Amino acid sequence: MNSSNKELYPSNRGNKQNIRKSNKRKLSSTNWIKRQINDPYVIEAKKLGYNSRAAFKLLQIDNKFGFLKPSKKVIDLGCAPGGWLQVASQKVRSNEKHRNVVGVDLLPVENIPGTKTFVGDINDPKIDKILIDSLGDYPDIILSDMAANVIGHKQTDHLRTTQLIEIALDFTLKNLKKNGIFLVKTFKGGTETELLNIMKNNFKYVKNIKPLASRPESVESYTICLELKA
Repeated sequence: MNSSNKELYPSNRGNKQNIRKSNKRKLSSTNWIKRQINDPYVIEAKKLGYNSRAAFKLLQIDNKFGFLKPSKKVIDLGCAPGGWLQVASQKVRSNEKHRNVVGVDLLPVENIPGTKTFVGDINDPKIDKILIDSLGDYPDIILSDMAANVIGHKQTDHLRTTQLIEIALDFTLKNLKKNGIFLVKTFKGGTETELLNIMKNNFKYVKNIKPLASRPESVESYTICLELKA
């Protein structure tokens, strides 16, 4: 699954596919299916064997910052369906026997070479030890692509997602190695001011980024924090 630069940014040129309307299917469902079958990242993910198009978000961010390096130890919070696990594993494994990537999610993830996953809640106080013990050390990199289930109420959805950022940041500050890296899903325009200030106080470099693989209409973005201070 080694990706060329062309594969990182697949083009949607070509004939778009249409699907027949159905009285048994809502218009929103029809539009979602149409978008999926014509999405170049969905098509390329299937071609390369990635579990989700989200793999390209991490590939593109790493292409810019180059932080996923051989032998680095990684924890992936909210790892299902496994696209980020696949990318992290292919980048940090130094040989076939190494298992340098550990993930946790409320949903199970199929076996991915070089990784170990757990079904669990990041709020569970026991999960920290489980992940660290499985990794065999504290992580060099912590990833979080966690997203709250939206209900359509803007303020509630905002609070839920902000809470996940806070949980991931708290886990990171307790467990990440010095000079480590933290990448977290946030909002278009950045995180809450208080959380962003905590990041800036604890890391030498903090930047918001929206990879091209994030759909233009999506409000999601990512915040990368480099070099955790002592």
